[in-house]
Amino acid sequence: KIGAEEYLTKPFTDEELLNVVEKALKKQKQRKTASGHGAKSSPHFKGLVGESASIRTLFDRIEKAARADATVLISGESGTGKELVARAIHYASRRAAAPFVPVNCSGIPEGLLESSLFGYVKGAFTGAAESRAGFFQSAEGGTIFLDEIGETPLSMQVKLLRFMQEKEINMVGSTHVHKVNLRIIAATNRNLEILVQKGLFREDLFFRLNIVTLTVPPLRDRGDDIILLARYFSEKYANENGTQVPEFTDRAISAFLHYHWPGNVRELENAIHRIVVMEDSTRIDIQHLPPAMRTTIPVNTGSLQTLQEMEQSHIRQTLTLSKGNKTRAAEILGIDRKTLREKLKKMESDG
Repeated sequence: KIGAEEYLTKPFTDEELLNVVEKALKKQKQRKTASGHGAKSSPHFKGLVGESASIRTLFDRIEKAARADATVLISGESGTGKELVARAIHYASRRAAAPFVPVNCSGIPEGLLESSLFGYVKGAFTGAAESRAGFFQSAEGGTIFLDEIGETPLSMQVKLLRFMQEKEINMVGSTHVHKVNLRIIAATNRNLEILVQKGLFREDLFFRLNIVTLTVPPLRDRGDDIILLARYFSEKYANENGTQVPEFTDRAISAFLHYHWPGNVRELENAIHRIVVMEDSTRIDIQHLPPAMRTTIPVNTGSLQTLQEMEQSHIRQTLTLSKGNKTRAAEILGIDRKTLREKLKKMESDG
């Protein structure tokens, strides 16, 4: 009887056996339902951390997207965790046992993007001493994650569109067509509809991508998730370094909640990582935080800044601290250099 769902004593009839099986299946279903509710009530969901209404809505949409096999387009600011969302969809889907292949479209030079995605055969170009499979072939049976899809040149967009329509690839230098079975998840921190209007992104490709859409909320809109994440990262990096998990004072927590997080979760993770590694104290107070996080929103409502003004002020302060080094400033902010350049360009145009 120990560990059994139900049991029968011999002799038993077919009807008794059927009743016992039905009862066991019913109990199993109830347990699955209960465990499902437990997962939803937990602040951790498939590698993502949060309890806010916006993040719970995202969790629900991830589950729905995972059940289908349609193309997914994830939008959100830099550093919000779009790749984590893509991974969560993949590992909750029927393709979970197959590869998940992430590709940063903005990180591959235009001249190498086609051969990187589609592969090439020996002799296709100077230096092609042997054939090499591309990312699409590497993702066979699984999921390819095309990050920063909005940065792909128009010439490449044509090839991506054809691939999405036919699920076939031509390796560079080859006339043979190969069928590939995979799912596409794309992500962008830009408004693709505006890019379409400007002629920078193909409308037909946008429609192909825009089937299942998910938006990852910025960290500043996630309320107490900021504290959950801060504690999650402090525990993670303390365990990695073999040190005691630090505690945060009320002043530090208040500073976190009032800060506007232009680099989102990535900026928070970088900040906590530095604190855990560099600070000896196990009680983190406001003086242990990066300089930009030590200031809180003024009490006088007449001097309140808009979110955009706060972000621009923080960027200027970070550039000053980094002595004008944009690479270092981008690292501190938790964003890439390209995003920082775009923000600086907008600041110049705003005067």
